[in-house]
Amino acid sequence: MNCFTVQARDAGARAGILHTAHGDVATPVFMPVGTQASVKGVTPDELTACGVGIILANAYHLYLRPGADLIAHAGGLHAFMSWTGAILTDSGGFQVFSLARLSRVDDDGYHFASHLDGSRHSFTPESVVALQETLGSDIAMVLDDLVPAGVDEARARDAAQRTLDWAQRAKRAIRRDDQLTFAIVQGSTFEALRRRQAQDLAALDFPGYAIGGLWVGEGRDVGLAMVDASTSELPVEKPRYLMGVGTPQDLIESIARGVDMFDCVYPTRSARHALALTTSGRLNLRNAAFARDLRPLDAQCQCPVCASFTRAYLAHLFRAGEMLAPRLVSVHNIAFLSELTRSARTAIVGGRYASWSEQRLAALRDATASG
Repeated sequence: MNCFTVQARDAGARAGILHTAHGDVATPVFMPVGTQASVKGVTPDELTACGVGIILANAYHLYLRPGADLIAHAGGLHAFMSWTGAILTDSGGFQVFSLARLSRVDDDGYHFASHLDGSRHSFTPESVVALQETLGSDIAMVLDDLVPAGVDEARARDAAQRTLDWAQRAKRAIRRDDQLTFAIVQGSTFEALRRRQAQDLAALDFPGYAIGGLWVGEGRDVGLAMVDASTSELPVEKPRYLMGVGTPQDLIESIARGVDMFDCVYPTRSARHALALTTSGRLNLRNAAFARDLRPLDAQCQCPVCASFTRAYLAHLFRAGEMLAPRLVSVHNIAFLSELTRSARTAIVGGRYASWSEQRLAALRDATASG
């Protein structure tokens, strides 16, 4: 299935169009995370105003609460959450890995206790495909075996083989033809293993591919090296999605390595801690320096928050404990990352990604050094 058109290349970076059942999405793209069918504190209309065309929801959480059958009865995930753009659903493997009590993995799948009430459940490659087909997302992720940073090569190899086996089983279980299914490259921090896994998954001819199991404690430089190893073996005509990565620096450097799609809770989680993203680094709005600062968060930002509110006002809201504070900064942070990827796309199309990225990275480095 051809769901992706590469429109321009500049060295390793790519600009493309991802074709989904709920519209085309220009890449590179950042996907805000709506784990529970809700991007925390941000309405669908606000997401649209930020230029967002695709979001992520999580199959694990929606399976446990409110349940896939209710969502299907409501008309599917788009209707349930009143979102007209595209939706990618994660398989839930990471959540089982990080949240579920008494979880274990074997060749059949994951077996775990709910983090909500302790009830017992199992996820298999087939059941996760069926779950996401019931939810009705545009892009579904296969179940993968995720391992933490620091595992030995034998455990990483075992997880990679299991992930490959599960991908084969998932592909056989697919029934919907209006949903794209992405496989996930694992392999921990072992380059040869990553390359082999990417080659083996590429041979299965999925519509797209994700790079998983990184930014889980292995160190940034190592993570970027594993991104390099993965993208160099994945098909050039298929979309590439780096899972769980969302800082401006990581996006810029990963786009240079051929990544097209990103997701992360970083913008909304930062906002709840009074941290605003700007072209010159993060601002901590709890700092006294912003109490009388009547400038917008970022003079270069065109988002609704920067058009209407000052740093002083937002700092006041945080000090006063007003719930509007993290909401407004969440909107700004999402808009900022959306603009960042749009600007990266423009630079790629114009053949100037190297100079653009160096300029943006230099501003972030200077902010870190002075901060």
